[in-house]
Amino acid sequence: MKQELKQSRYSRQMLFTPIGEEGQKRLGQSRVLIVGMGALGTVLANHMVRAGVGHVRFIDRDFVEPSNLQRQMLFDEQDAAQSLPKAIAAERKLKQINSEIHIEGIVGDLTAANIDQVAHEVDLILDGTDNFQTRFLMNDYAFKHGIPYVYGGVVAARGMQATFIPGETPCLRCLIDEGQGTGETCDTSGVIAPVVDIIASYQATEALKLLVGKKEAVRSTLLSFDLWHGFSHDIKLRQPKTGCLTCQKKEYPALEMKEEGQITSLCGRETVQITPSVKRDWDLKEWKKRLEKVGKVELTPFLLRADIDDLRLVLFTDGRVLVQGTEDVTRAKAVYARYIGM
Repeated sequence: MKQELKQSRYSRQMLFTPIGEEGQKRLGQSRVLIVGMGALGTVLANHMVRAGVGHVRFIDRDFVEPSNLQRQMLFDEQDAAQSLPKAIAAERKLKQINSEIHIEGIVGDLTAANIDQVAHEVDLILDGTDNFQTRFLMNDYAFKHGIPYVYGGVVAARGMQATFIPGETPCLRCLIDEGQGTGETCDTSGVIAPVVDIIASYQATEALKLLVGKKEAVRSTLLSFDLWHGFSHDIKLRQPKTGCLTCQKKEYPALEMKEEGQITSLCGRETVQITPSVKRDWDLKEWKKRLEKVGKVELTPFLLRADIDDLRLVLFTDGRVLVQGTEDVTRAKAVYARYIGM
């Protein structure tokens, strides 16, 4: 019975000529890493597992909350009630979908210190995260080790997707300077589920092309669209930026970062300080408008305080943020990514 299931499971996929039987064999021998098991990550993992990718590994630092259920398709009310780590809840669901492959969920935060262990021996990296600090880390690791990096991002009804292949395309740093993010996140600007599904499906399709050996079919553009207003742009990826630290100078700055210099637990104060690697001048009045949507905000001439859930965020004009009410660095980073997003 199990052999019959194995033969029939991928039959419709193998009927698709660009994949076929040989492509299916390649998928079964492939290994992918998905970073982030939120909105994009759950869709990506679902596609990779159902397609029969032989080893699907993912890492996430967060736990399931009721607000996730609107768009994070692998989770349910019981997961939220139990506050299950997303990596654990996703692994349990996915193993029920496909027992023939290896599925590995890691509860943790991807950092320069552990990325070698987490990303070893994978054939490509899929972006399911929500912040550019982690994206630059994935980008630098991918280009250092010659691994394709499949980028995707969503907020509100807008989405972007591109595939970066070392030696053949520019890298993420060629398109976006570090510290250049808009600061918008799903927790301040919202997000609708359909845009998540579309971007993740584009990512998954590009991943399948690479894994079955059809690299020539990979789209060489940056796709950008607003699903609500019906706008769409497909921008040809330009030549690598002259002097790019990652793909031209091969310096990989994100892999050299010392987190201790950026994130500091302030002993005895239940406070974690997060300092950006690139100095910023923040308009606190603009941040007040954004954060008023999710919590109580107080603005002074020198700083902004925002009470969100059971924590307080304190923003300074130089870009520093204090996360007060916890000494847990991982939780502080998750809150920072959710509400600051830079």
